[in-house]
Amino acid sequence: MEETISLQDIFKIIKKRLVHIVSITIIAALIAGVISFFLLTPIYQASTQILVNKESTDQQAIQTQDIQANLQLINTYNVIIKSPAILSKVIDTLDLNLTPTELTNKITVASQDNSQVVNVSVQDENPAIAVEIANTTAEVFQQEIRELMNVDNVNILSPAVLSDNPSPVKPNKMLNVAIGVVIGLMLGLGLAFLLEYLDTSIKSEQDVEDILGLPIIGIVSPIPDDQPVITSNLSRRGRGN
Repeated sequence: MEETISLQDIFKIIKKRLVHIVSITIIAALIAGVISFFLLTPIYQASTQILVNKESTDQQAIQTQDIQANLQLINTYNVIIKSPAILSKVIDTLDLNLTPTELTNKITVASQDNSQVVNVSVQDENPAIAVEIANTTAEVFQQEIRELMNVDNVNILSPAVLSDNPSPVKPNKMLNVAIGVVIGLMLGLGLAFLLEYLDTSIKSEQDVEDILGLPIIGIVSPIPDDQPVITSNLSRRGRGN
């Protein structure tokens, strides 16, 4: 019974403060939409794939050891690609106004499901620059790895290409609006329950029963202002005396 009453009270509060809840939700969604569509800078992404081939040797090797060696080599390559030795040359080649640390924040390197394929992804405000950085990074790495590790086992599998109508990867506008709706709804509900908690005034017969815990015996009807007041004979006699 207590759970039923509690749920009823919740629905009563929501119904009573529905205008506040809906208004705050709409305002939060509009704010999130304006920020996402007009204020946040779109970020574009370009990716290139690098293939790490196993070096040919004359000695017979165990297949399990080969797989483990390749995975360790790819992990090493992932670190080298984002190292200042590579990124500094990329900056000089493209004449970028960036430091190696700032360029590192734009680049993501990951192996494709523990395979011999390495993905180099670059995010930038300009889609053309993102493509140039991704391709140049792969080319510089392919050249420098020969001197750094004395190997020649890196090939560019799939270079980044600038599409005719690139789409930004960030911000996710619809997701931001949905988050704004959720936040606005939570704020609206919180404000509704807060206002209801702070409102201690008695406005109806039901409020009297709920607050005082006493039944209503009778109600005094309000007297309209335009209705004449009838005085009794006793009042008139008292005036005469």
